[in-house]
Amino acid sequence: MNNTVILGAGIVGVSTAYYLSKHQPGSTIHLVEASPELFASASGKAAGFLARDWFPPASTELGALSFEEHRRLAEQDDGARTWGYSKSTSLSLAFGKGRSVAKKGGGDRADAASRTALAGVDDAQKVESSNIPSWLRRTEGDAVEVIGEEGSVAQVDPLALCQHLLRQCLDAGVHLHHPASAISIQTDVRDELSSVCIADTTSSTETDVPCTTIVIAAGAWSPRVFSTLFPKSTASIPVSSLAGYSLVFKSPRWTAENEEHGCHAVFVSGGRATYSPEIFSRVGGQIYIAGLNSPGEPLPELPTDSAAGMSKQAIATLRDTAKEVAGLSGTDNAHHVDDLEVVREGLCFRPVTNRGTPILCRIPDAKLGEGVSTRPGPEGGVYVAAGHGPWGISLSLGTGKVMAEMIRGKELSADISGLDIR
Repeated sequence: MNNTVILGAGIVGVSTAYYLSKHQPGSTIHLVEASPELFASASGKAAGFLARDWFPPASTELGALSFEEHRRLAEQDDGARTWGYSKSTSLSLAFGKGRSVAKKGGGDRADAASRTALAGVDDAQKVESSNIPSWLRRTEGDAVEVIGEEGSVAQVDPLALCQHLLRQCLDAGVHLHHPASAISIQTDVRDELSSVCIADTTSSTETDVPCTTIVIAAGAWSPRVFSTLFPKSTASIPVSSLAGYSLVFKSPRWTAENEEHGCHAVFVSGGRATYSPEIFSRVGGQIYIAGLNSPGEPLPELPTDSAAGMSKQAIATLRDTAKEVAGLSGTDNAHHVDDLEVVREGLCFRPVTNRGTPILCRIPDAKLGEGVSTRPGPEGGVYVAAGHGPWGISLSLGTGKVMAEMIRGKELSADISGLDIR
């Protein structure tokens, strides 16, 4: 069995390795991650919100498949305890009089990375008081509505899920090269891909790993990886980055007793915020707030470099929103927003496409550049799985499953014909 090298050990990379290990020996799979800290960007700092049917047509089947895989895996591996898998209820909160302008299924562009554009009120229903989360601050004139059908959304802790998937991969014999980068490829006498040179950052050593199949799953860094390995190619992977800030906090009103009723996703409009806040409660007492994007923020060399460029003003804006939506009147200090304890501040870079849907496909040999080809069918190929935008966690397991099937020449579990690079 020929080796498969997966470049990028984020949620999409580890999901692909996990499912691929069901089709071929784990020892033939190599995960390569350049960041000195695993899951340091969107994979570890995302909201962890899962949806079944909040996707444009090209991603509809993938979304449904992935949602089912999240449920199945949670049942199989005790996801409720291990990575906080929980049922959830999605709500639209409009401050003051009026309704949210969000439309379910309407946000299929890269600049609509806020899920508010997909959360929608088309099928919204007035919420019962028992469905309003205990931590949500209410004021006179607010409009709160349930979005979507019961059982169509769920919640996870994305970092814990990533760590679980990686453990499963390592237990199956998958090799992890970390921190390390793929710096070049080699071809055989037929000009077919035969190996990848991997440079270990810690030891400064280089190793040629024989392989005939490469999967580029490096998120926002995928275009850089492709251009490094295929410098003669005139093509590019049409993925860019969208920076987004987040804040994780705890509220004394979100307790283990409240968790019995499930988590909540709250999409906010109105109020003092000039953006579209998204707030998610998680098992374990944490609440995540995001929705504040920073278009044009330059992509750092490594995810761990992002902390140096974090905007204090952006974090202050999120703190103000947390106070408005979930806080009580009180005194602020460096670690608290009113009576809300700030756990983590974050800046991550999500991989986005202009069309608003991910790219999942085999790259045609003609796009690899002069003098490079790959073996036909499941014997080889260069693949890409990137550009998931704000839906990387939700679509992760479905992506891993169909990519593994595609690589091994199996029938695909979802129609992803609309997600080709073309």
